[in-house]
Amino acid sequence: MTYQQHHNGKAIDWSRMQFETRAIHDGQEPDEATGAVIVPIYQTSTYAQEGINQNKGYDYARTDNPTRSALQSAIASLEGGQWGLAYSSGMAAMQNVMYLLQPGNHILLSDDCYGGTYRLVSKVLARYGIEYSLADLSDLDAVRANLRDDTRMVWAETPTNPYLKIVDIAGIAEIIRASGNTETLFIVDNTFASPYLQTPLALGADLVVHSATKYLGGHSDVVSGLVVGNDPEIRATLKFHQNAAGAVPGPFDCWLVLRGLKTLGVRMREHSANAQRIAEWLQSDPAVETVYYPGLPSHPNHAVAARQMRGFSGMVSFTVHGGFESARRIVAATKVFTLAESLGGVESLIEHPGEMTHASVAGSQAEVAPNLVRLSVGIEHVDDLLADLEQALEVATPAGIGSR
Repeated sequence: MTYQQHHNGKAIDWSRMQFETRAIHDGQEPDEATGAVIVPIYQTSTYAQEGINQNKGYDYARTDNPTRSALQSAIASLEGGQWGLAYSSGMAAMQNVMYLLQPGNHILLSDDCYGGTYRLVSKVLARYGIEYSLADLSDLDAVRANLRDDTRMVWAETPTNPYLKIVDIAGIAEIIRASGNTETLFIVDNTFASPYLQTPLALGADLVVHSATKYLGGHSDVVSGLVVGNDPEIRATLKFHQNAAGAVPGPFDCWLVLRGLKTLGVRMREHSANAQRIAEWLQSDPAVETVYYPGLPSHPNHAVAARQMRGFSGMVSFTVHGGFESARRIVAATKVFTLAESLGGVESLIEHPGEMTHASVAGSQAEVAPNLVRLSVGIEHVDDLLADLEQALEVATPAGIGSR
């Protein structure tokens, strides 16, 4: 339980309160020295000690920082975990978790995963004797078929990037338990859903990973990563890695993510509502081939998403008639949607995964279709977003396709 002492002298158990309240308060008590209601930015590299190894809980900023500590407490509360750790990027968080592997271990990845994750596993970890394979983790039979005796990690995204498949978190956790391999860790990348919409630890995951650059930060002004879990031994190992490898966030970065967390609930509701409207609209446009959005009843994993999520987030992908050229023209034709990588900010973004975020998976089992377009739907007025997509589809798709 997390308690906070207020000026009225009453201890508050934040764990009993709702998400939006915890996002604003848990781990973020007013500053004892000044009463500041927002966690200060402790912009210091070192801390005065009263004697050799006698300090007030902090000695060097790579090891710990009070602003980082507040962020770590806050994300642990929101994910329902016992602890959280912060890193300088989402990839740094992933790398730190993968330090838990040993040469000869096997990692099972989704065949629809972020290009940076695939690159880290296939181009970096493989050089150090870590084996990997890809499977459709939204198919529980495929999970069973691809688990090996030497599998030490199952790494899932849900929704996946960029096809927005939904992984049955509780189902995979049960399969791992039933295998009898107590050394296999189940990691869920919760970046696309955020803890407002989904809490994987409660469904059986061992660790949750975030690129906090995305929805948690929410304003496209910070790069950061987070890991949350319950096991104290794993925490001790990861904490050692965090300090030893040194890929830690600066205090201002931590402060920016804390700022973003305070409005996460209201933002995710708006992202999800806008994305639902856009996905439904895209389904009716003749220029569009297939729409990928878990909030649509036509999505093959819609039932699983409805069961384990509290909303369907702001990511929408779709393929268009006319192949790569049509997709290229569409992403160049929008006016409100900005052509850019990344996602999860208040502004709407559009990109071509095959040439941008997922270029590193070209030629692999995880390669994406050349006519795929990915949207990060922001919180602008949805009518403006729909009008922007309509004009882009009209001018960018082959003649005779896309007219309403």
